[in-house]
Amino acid sequence: MSSFHWNTEEMSPNQVKIADYIQRHTREVLLSTEKEIAEAVGLSTASVSRFWKSVGYKNLKDFKKKMKEKVDITPAKKLENMIDMIGGDMWQKEFLTLGITYLQETIEHFNLEEFEAAVTLLHQANLIHLYCPGPTEGLADLLQYRLNRFGFAVKPMKSSGSELLESLLTIKAGDVIVLFGFIRMLPEARVIIDYATQHDIKTILITDQLVSDFNGQVDITLFASRGEVQHFHSMIAPTFIIESLIIALGKTNEQQTFERLHKLSNLRKRYEQHLPR
Repeated sequence: MSSFHWNTEEMSPNQVKIADYIQRHTREVLLSTEKEIAEAVGLSTASVSRFWKSVGYKNLKDFKKKMKEKVDITPAKKLENMIDMIGGDMWQKEFLTLGITYLQETIEHFNLEEFEAAVTLLHQANLIHLYCPGPTEGLADLLQYRLNRFGFAVKPMKSSGSELLESLLTIKAGDVIVLFGFIRMLPEARVIIDYATQHDIKTILITDQLVSDFNGQVDITLFASRGEVQHFHSMIAPTFIIESLIIALGKTNEQQTFERLHKLSNLRKRYEQHLPR
């Protein structure tokens, strides 16, 4: 229980069970009721209610409030936490090990049915719109670059403010919206999902939240772990999801994909003197 520094030696077996669940599923707990937590650990709601005072919180609401304060730490603090955790001369090896851990967590929660449904939606889309705020812009660039090469029409959306409304006006029936929603959903994402729901536009959410109040409002959710909320967030697992989508979409119409790639190779040869790589 190192993240919470709880003294498990003084806990009852039931309290240890609850603490272990909270440690391993903190994100889900922040979006759960006491009844849902109790059902997850196989104990009574009363046992969960009594747990909070035993570890220094008034109740579940107080726990969520304190955890939110950790979530809202500054980027500098996140980096500081990461540096503290991977100190040493071979920190790169430790960082790589963390990345592998994030990939393993992503695979553990990988839903093949959801993934294949996402591939089908993207393959059938007239136009793919990408909502990519902040650090997800690089992921969107990668997805757009590769899919354009395969012949898919991909268009980034305005990422903030009222300009987003102009992007919404360009979305038509048969289009698909891909949203990146990490840590928490921004107001712009809420507007996009609401608009898509009203106009029957399909949506795919790529998120690091296993449980979210948006899970029932988007058509497909793909999970990618980025590490603990108080640490520097890695893009290793989200990149894995994006590249998996790219490969899967390339395979949906292999003949067309290879024809376009061969055409690109021929264009490079023809104009290599004018446009050297």
